[in-house]
Amino acid sequence: MRLLIYGAGVIGCFYATLFCEAGYDTTIYARGKRLESLKRDGLIYIKKRKKIKVKPPIIENVKNDDIYDFIFLTVRENQVHQALNELRNNGSPNIVTMVNTIEPYSDWERICGKGRIIPAFPGAGGSFDGNILKADLAPRFIQPTTFAEINGEKTERASMLSAIFRHSSIPCQIVKDMHGWQICHLAMVVPIADAYYEADNPEKAGEERDVMYRTARRMKRNYITLHNLGIVLSPKKMNLFRFIPITVIRIGLEVIFQSDFGKMFMYQHSMKAPNEMRQLHRQFYNYIKSELDR
Repeated sequence: MRLLIYGAGVIGCFYATLFCEAGYDTTIYARGKRLESLKRDGLIYIKKRKKIKVKPPIIENVKNDDIYDFIFLTVRENQVHQALNELRNNGSPNIVTMVNTIEPYSDWERICGKGRIIPAFPGAGGSFDGNILKADLAPRFIQPTTFAEINGEKTERASMLSAIFRHSSIPCQIVKDMHGWQICHLAMVVPIADAYYEADNPEKAGEERDVMYRTARRMKRNYITLHNLGIVLSPKKMNLFRFIPITVIRIGLEVIFQSDFGKMFMYQHSMKAPNEMRQLHRQFYNYIKSELDR
């Protein structure tokens, strides 16, 4: 089984470590300073407080005849089109797009070819300290790695992908409607990112009660609006936001924002990818407006 990690950020490198540990033939596509450090030092990461190094093959271009069973696209949402254009003529059959998005998958298929895309979302987070990766998987009950076929059907390749994740000790789930799942996901993560950007001290946003109140109110409103539009909330537990009082949501957010989980899985990404998150903010609320205007 040959796997390619296309994008050497936190998510790409972390999944690469897990695939390497599981024994898969894993290659990383990288650029710039990360390309230089990976070639020079290998991929160094922290596991159980120990530094571990793996040295997977590192490439700086993907040849058309360099075929992989699965390509994991781990770039930011605003880099997807460029990446898919670069992979257009590569013969690999399956591109797993581990990207936060609201864009129709048909737009991506028009770039790289119909039937190649498997939309997904990672269940992990972390950061680099210099060239040392510090990352972890999200608890399964909060966010397993999630994916689906665009048409929602059960397929052999989806089962194969699930087996790869399970063999790599990565909690995962297959959903019926990945587009709907990602809309529901953005209904939460967009207000969370906004909270950091609005806070006087982003690192301590959870201590600013007015910011947490606005965030709770936006989340509740988002899920009520999506439900009223006829969108099936996914996962089902998101329906709780429709009924829980705003004050209770606010208290929960204060705890999560001040936790180690919040720092690793929420704060790090929001502060390192503000342009991406602001773009997703615009896309999400434009989507809501367009649906309401129909």
